[in-house]
Amino acid sequence: MAAATLLVSVLSSADDDVIRIGEINAYKALPALTVPYRKGWELAQEEINAQGGVLGKRLETVFRDSNANAGEAVRAAQELVTLEKVDMLAGVTFSHVGLAVSDFARHRKVFFLASGPFSDAIIWSKHNRYTYRLRAGTYAMVAAVIDDAVALNKKRWALVYPNYEYGQVAAETFKREMKKRQPDVEFVIEQAPPYGKVDAGLMVQALEDARPDAIFNVLFGADLTRFLREGHNRGLFENREVVSLMSGEPEYSDSLKGDAPKNWIVTGYPYYSLDMPEHQDFIEKYRAKYDDYPRMNSVVAYATVKALAAGIEKAGSTDAEDLVEAFKGLEFSTPFGVERFSPVDNQSSMGVIVGRSDLKDGRGYMKTWKYLNGDAISPPLEERKALVAGD
Repeated sequence: MAAATLLVSVLSSADDDVIRIGEINAYKALPALTVPYRKGWELAQEEINAQGGVLGKRLETVFRDSNANAGEAVRAAQELVTLEKVDMLAGVTFSHVGLAVSDFARHRKVFFLASGPFSDAIIWSKHNRYTYRLRAGTYAMVAAVIDDAVALNKKRWALVYPNYEYGQVAAETFKREMKKRQPDVEFVIEQAPPYGKVDAGLMVQALEDARPDAIFNVLFGADLTRFLREGHNRGLFENREVVSLMSGEPEYSDSLKGDAPKNWIVTGYPYYSLDMPEHQDFIEKYRAKYDDYPRMNSVVAYATVKALAAGIEKAGSTDAEDLVEAFKGLEFSTPFGVERFSPVDNQSSMGVIVGRSDLKDGRGYMKTWKYLNGDAISPPLEERKALVAGD
């Protein structure tokens, strides 16, 4: 009996020295994103622990795979909270998974920092006080390219997007914002294949038949690869402007090699030319540890851990209610500079990089770029207040 009591006492003492984070992501489904994501996460965690941790405690992360399934993600969250005794939840890339974990956090009153799901419902229509989001969402991604799209002065547009929430909302937002700025714009064709099931030949032929002046694309991954190859083969992109979300992120552009888009307006991550001091420091550490270059998801994960550490420090505890209050207006460091969480909708100001793509040495890169802070590409403050549902 005494031995058992001693064992419990030792374990409790050890646990008192650790802050446990439960992280959920689509590790099997999205390895091109989540492998560099985890590298960024572990780099930040090691840095923080080497500096003494947070509140004198070491950060420790328990990783779980969602298998890109909302139900499995909720079961993982339940296990993390009840069995692993994590102090908070974080992570997620897929929007439907993020919404499910956010709802779990609301019911269980657990703090959840959503790293990368694009769905703006997480911060607006399905907002809850326990969920904050780090990466810019769908609205901000589209808003980042609108000025450049309007400046093209093209009347007839085609829309190409995956047929699920992210693609649908991106397309609708693009149409709405373009109509505001360019009332005579026409949307002559929409192609919305199911994610992962693009028939590139039929799609490119339909686009050619519609004769658009410009194309707005939201396809990514293998769908984008098929679209690009068929489009190049048939001359779809010759003398035609293309605006494309995420196509400048190395997770997607690297695998395209010589098929990477040339002279498209893209959002992305030109790690090779970013000149912010914080980014130069980040990339040096990343290369030293992994002998590799970071991807966009490396930045997202690194910033997520930094934000959690800053929030815990400000709260002075890991209690969910304390964290909810501490994250309101919280400033935290990222490879893009100091960012801040809005107390209105729990969205961070981490922004979007937009520019022109090109080819060099048989691979894609961003030949020009500008960083747009998230607050600058979000709706006005009063509008954001109106968008937020009750807590």
